[in-house]
Amino acid sequence: MSEPSLADRVFAYHRRTKHRFEAYAPGPPALDWDAQPAPFRRFAGAPVVHLPLASEASSVLQAALQQPWRSAAMANAAPVDLASIGVLLNLSLALTAWKSSGPERWALRANPSSGNLHPVEAYVVAVGIEGLADGVHHYRPDDHALECRAAFGASVAAAPLLAIGISTVMWREAWKYGERAFRYCQLDVGHAVAGLAYAAAALGWTLHERRELATPSLASFLGVDRAADFPTAGRADNEREEAEVLLQVAIGGELAAIDPQTLLANARWQGVASTIDPAPMQRWPIIDEVAVATRASGNPSVDARQLPLQVPSSAAPMPAGPPLADVILNRRSAQRFNPRATMAANDFFTLLAAALPGTGAPWFVLAAPPRISLVLFVHRVDGLEPGLYLLARQPEHRSLLAGRYVAESVAAAPAGLPFFHLTTADSQELRRLARAIHCHQDIASNACFALGMVAEFSAPITADPAAYRDLFREAGAIGQVLYLEAEACGMRGTGIGCFFDDPFHEVLGLAGESFQTLYHFTVGLPIDDARLETSPAYPDRPTPTS
Repeated sequence: MSEPSLADRVFAYHRRTKHRFEAYAPGPPALDWDAQPAPFRRFAGAPVVHLPLASEASSVLQAALQQPWRSAAMANAAPVDLASIGVLLNLSLALTAWKSSGPERWALRANPSSGNLHPVEAYVVAVGIEGLADGVHHYRPDDHALECRAAFGASVAAAPLLAIGISTVMWREAWKYGERAFRYCQLDVGHAVAGLAYAAAALGWTLHERRELATPSLASFLGVDRAADFPTAGRADNEREEAEVLLQVAIGGELAAIDPQTLLANARWQGVASTIDPAPMQRWPIIDEVAVATRASGNPSVDARQLPLQVPSSAAPMPAGPPLADVILNRRSAQRFNPRATMAANDFFTLLAAALPGTGAPWFVLAAPPRISLVLFVHRVDGLEPGLYLLARQPEHRSLLAGRYVAESVAAAPAGLPFFHLTTADSQELRRLARAIHCHQDIASNACFALGMVAEFSAPITADPAAYRDLFREAGAIGQVLYLEAEACGMRGTGIGCFFDDPFHEVLGLAGESFQTLYHFTVGLPIDDARLETSPAYPDRPTPTS
């Protein structure tokens, strides 16, 4: 009997990790929150450079942070130096606050994460950057610092170079979510990439994914394959970091060549990783199997700016919004929604327009074409009847995703917005359906609207199994857009990873695997928990707000 292909392994993983009415995907039977994996990693013995916070930036950078949210872009690109790198990471991956309830205390970050578990680790690759040694530096969000993992030798490159490498500690998610964790890690990569794209745009920079490196080569470049530097008292898989993506800043509009072999030829590696979990109680081997099956083969880099835009720009009005730093640093995930609040139509359509592929941040940082459209449960939006609607982010999705419905134009929608009505529903019945589909969670029925991100599935994965990661990363990037746009209009969003996959497909009349839902999301007016206390992200330094 022949071995299953890589694509077949991906399909098998996806089917196995679906939640169903009769059973949830395999996960841990119970959680010991006192034994949660460490949320922060450090490398003992690696030299540390503390980064300036956004609040400590120059007047020029401060002006950039005060730009209105939807018009944020410096007329002239900020210089690439330690201060601007500090702002870049502060607005994308840093802590934004601490929350506490009694003896419990936890950090919030600029990038959202499933369960606030944060599997993403970031590495800064720098050459010729003022104030920073040439090398590979690990980012420490808990104290907004860089620690030098690899010091390059002299004269490693002719042109300045700045790139951000992203890896994931999959055990942080698997500890809570079991086999479904690989999905959530890829969503979090998408969140982080979009966060970096927004922060770069505020500095007048552009980011580009470099896909020349195969996943093993990227792991070697970032040093996450150096087993001796990641000691473990138990299993190696809970300490391992999986290399994910490399993003490069176009300095002066140009992308400097990246040759890891040359850069690392005389590199001096330093630092030993702190332990994530000294005594893991579970094991999920299928996560390693799907990780191996979806690793990139090192295809030539695609300049995302050259990908065809198949969706016309919406004519929806785009109000400027509050200051950029306020939107990014105040973003939160709602825990509960006001079930009687209604969303203004203008805010609703502005949010949807921002979710369309376009030329600005965060599109197109990731070098893969857009393949996702949004199916919405609209509960309470001014001027819209409760029911199911479709935002077709690709034109052909209008007919392919309508299933048993007819996708009709919505008179109230702005011209050019590919937003369609599928069916009207009784308000109570729609809320019951939304709640049932989303693992019986009230947050899906009490929101102003909930949605599912439905992706082209079988065709891209059959062509390249690594596309499985791309699809979830696109979904995560869309989620980051929705989070920030909700914040900008005075609402709040929450990503939902727990939903019943196939029952949602059945609602739409979708059969087979040509399309699959990957990520769900809700937006509404939050009900804050007055019992929680908030304290500054970095209490010994100026508070990073505008």
